[in-house]
Amino acid sequence: MHGISAFRPFLRSTLLAAVAFAAFASPLAAQQSWQGGVESQPLAPPPGVMDGPVQDPDSPPGGVGVPSIMDDPDAGAPRAPAQAPAEVPGQATVGPSGDIEVIQPPEQKVENRTAVFSGLDKITGRITSFDVAINETVQFGALRITPRACYTRPETEQQNTTGFVEIQEISLDGKVEPLFGGWMFASSPGLHGVEHPIYDVWLTDCKQTAPVIASPGGQQ
Repeated sequence: MHGISAFRPFLRSTLLAAVAFAAFASPLAAQQSWQGGVESQPLAPPPGVMDGPVQDPDSPPGGVGVPSIMDDPDAGAPRAPAQAPAEVPGQATVGPSGDIEVIQPPEQKVENRTAVFSGLDKITGRITSFDVAINETVQFGALRITPRACYTRPETEQQNTTGFVEIQEISLDGKVEPLFGGWMFASSPGLHGVEHPIYDVWLTDCKQTAPVIASPGGQQ
């Protein structure tokens, strides 16, 4: 009994040391096990903070390569979308499909006061040239001719004379019936011609001056 009583202090000190070591070793082992088994991920930024790397407080505002509000007051303002360059007439551009496209300049029309016609009498073979004012009517043989418009192009452009003409036919019993109504082209007289067994009429030119009054000739 005396020997056991003497051994008790040694057992008590040994147990206290073991308990202290276990208390110290348990958090370290748990920490090592947690770091090895779970992948660490960065936390989401708080509301109202832009996602991106944290800026060094000692670095200049905006960071490297970022415009600062101190240097450019409009750095944070919304930017307008980039606009395509304006198309210039006569300039060649590359289209969406890769083909080269040439922008044609708009056609400019010059209004004229007088239309110039040529009339053919197929029986006699005689050709007569005569002027007619816009919206006025003249008679060539059995035809009544009324030009409604006569257009040319500026001298700097390629000429293309066109006119809108209405033509009526006077029958033997005195009735007036429409024969032709449409555009005539001075460069292509036969494109829209007058179909008549005796007479033929086509546009030849336009004038800014008043018409010259002359007898058209032909049969009356």
